[in-house]
Amino acid sequence: MKMLVFSLTIFSLPFLSLGQNIETGNISGSFQSDVQYLFPDSIIGANAVDENVLSNSFLQLTYQKGQFSAGVRYEAYLNPLLGFDQRYKGQGLPYRYASYQGDKIDITVGNFYDQFGTGMIFRAYQEWALGIDNSVDGIRVKFSPAPGFYIKGILGKQRKFFALSEGILRGANAELNLNEAIPALKENKTRLILEGSVMSKFQKDDDVVLDLPENVSAFSGRARLIRGGFNLDAEYAYKINDPFQLNDYVYNSGSGVYVNANYSQKGLGINVSAKRIDNMDFRSERTVSLQELSLSFLPAISRLHTYRLPTLYPYATQLNGEVGLQASIIYMIPRNTKLGGKYGTQVAVNYSRISGLDTVFVEPKFRYQSSFLGDLSNLYFEDINVEINRRWTKNLRTILTYIHLKYNKDIIELGTSSAGKGTVDTHIGILEAQYKISRKVAIRGELQHMYTKQDLGSWAMALAELSISPHWYFTVFDEYNYGHPEPDKRVHYYNLSTAYAFKAHRIGLTYSRQRRGLLCVGGICREVPASNGFSLSITSSF
Repeated sequence: MKMLVFSLTIFSLPFLSLGQNIETGNISGSFQSDVQYLFPDSIIGANAVDENVLSNSFLQLTYQKGQFSAGVRYEAYLNPLLGFDQRYKGQGLPYRYASYQGDKIDITVGNFYDQFGTGMIFRAYQEWALGIDNSVDGIRVKFSPAPGFYIKGILGKQRKFFALSEGILRGANAELNLNEAIPALKENKTRLILEGSVMSKFQKDDDVVLDLPENVSAFSGRARLIRGGFNLDAEYAYKINDPFQLNDYVYNSGSGVYVNANYSQKGLGINVSAKRIDNMDFRSERTVSLQELSLSFLPAISRLHTYRLPTLYPYATQLNGEVGLQASIIYMIPRNTKLGGKYGTQVAVNYSRISGLDTVFVEPKFRYQSSFLGDLSNLYFEDINVEINRRWTKNLRTILTYIHLKYNKDIIELGTSSAGKGTVDTHIGILEAQYKISRKVAIRGELQHMYTKQDLGSWAMALAELSISPHWYFTVFDEYNYGHPEPDKRVHYYNLSTAYAFKAHRIGLTYSRQRRGLLCVGGICREVPASNGFSLSITSSF
């Protein structure tokens, strides 16, 4: 702890010397530690780990005084949890920053997270569950020279585990809010925001065979239109040719189009989105793997399911190319009607479909052509789902869900140990019930069933959860792979967990038999190996 405070203080001295007193500032922080104790389990393919115990932990401290702030984060992977990149192994202080925020200018030195537009050409972020942290270590300046006009510039290198990438990043983003910039439009009901970005990375060409560009630039333009309950977002991105390992060193330029429109009024919400991605994977180094050193964020436009069985087949964005469409409608059947009941009933319908590009190579290996609409017959993923959410009494609510998934396992899981089984066609039914016993005690239950003839076959699941507010939570569930094509692998995956929470602190203990699969957040995934054992999680904020 003393080392952390000392590092934070020393890093802040250039700013604090401008008449600030650290003793009158405010220090806040957060702590998290996840620990696994594992057993081998040959039936589910869980191998023994040499250490028996694995852990990921961090402590972050932030100092704030007036317009100045500074922070530092200590991280320890001893050794990394299953499924995390082993290059995280070790401990250190990979994140520290100092910042000044004035009326018109904001300056940050050190590590920072940020993004331009929707993130198609630049997004630096952290996702603890996936082991992703691609923060930029360098300088960021934000400047607002006039009302409604915002400029942002960055210069630095990306974090690469406990080191930095070889590539040097240079980028700028400009945003113009016409309603703020033009006095006559301030009260106008129609609002328009325009945005433009450029991102460039430099990496020396040391390839002895190929002639590789050392400076690779990407550009994007974005517009947002808002009027009443209507909202339209559109963005186009372009990247010059960027041959590197993960796109098989093709010399095509890259492009991305993303359009999202939604409309809402009382009792009704409609959303439609479309996306086309072609060779838009953008990294700060050429020889990388998995999610390492990613500059572009290309989220999936399919629904993110949170129930257990649908997460067997989550969609991961195909960065080298895809075409997708999603549409959803949420309608609230009014209260005190025959269909709506006393409290009203919410019905949500969602559809998404993602297909591959129709690519034809015009030069062996190095260049190709692709039609704008892609190859609609080359299905990557399709999801049709309907959810009915109804409150029956003051204390009882049910949620009934039907999901039909088509999942191209060979494409989505290419390069993983699970690929090679074609397209999986599944039908999933889920019933969730929530009942409030008293003001502090509630129970929740789930029954889930997945039917499929492909891959691992059919599954069934039951869950029960008891919460005693504000401190205790207890959960037990069982996933049963009763339809596995190999009878000796028709096994139960048990999970028992309890958690105790007080103020801003939480301690959780879990025993689980974890199936192998993909863990995805927002279309970004990592492969999680099978495991059997205990896990302890501690989170705290102060």
